[in-house]
Amino acid sequence: MQKKVQGHQDSPLTARGQEMALAWGKKLRQKNWDRILCSDLGRTRHTAELMNQSLHLPVSTDSRLREKDWGQWTSRKISQIRKSSPELLADMEQSGWAFRPPGGENREEVWERGRQALADASLRWPGAEILLITHEGLIKCLIYRLSSRNFLPDESPLLRPFHVHELCCDGFHVQIHKINAINLEIS
Repeated sequence: MQKKVQGHQDSPLTARGQEMALAWGKKLRQKNWDRILCSDLGRTRHTAELMNQSLHLPVSTDSRLREKDWGQWTSRKISQIRKSSPELLADMEQSGWAFRPPGGENREEVWERGRQALADASLRWPGAEILLITHEGLIKCLIYRLSSRNFLPDESPLLRPFHVHELCCDGFHVQIHKINAINLEIS
């Protein structure tokens, strides 16, 4: 794994990513979803399209569900950033919610736009079970804020990879229903 920062930059899904999205759609048929809401970036829309081959739901996009904007660090590997800007990256990693790559956005801004997107969706489709397909950075900002996490490197991991997390939103307040609710790992 390259650990390349993508941010708002788009990239196609790998063959493995496509295979996983198809399997996730099949696995998520067990739940009664009303619609899919996803980031407007191509990689996320493609994931939603592949999953939806099994789910057959209306799909909407929202640009506020994009990954964190990494500014000047977009498209660089973390190892490159660590080598070229070791002190700045170390300071940023210790800044928690204030982490802001040069020319990018901080985690507070990501939390706020994500929270607003969920609030607006809950008002637009009241009572709907919405499958949100988005990016790891945005998911972490939502769940870490709701869990009162500081976003510091010494905190133990909270989210398991390839899991669905359940949130509730009444148009104003977002709450966690269950973290790591559905395991989507495939062999």
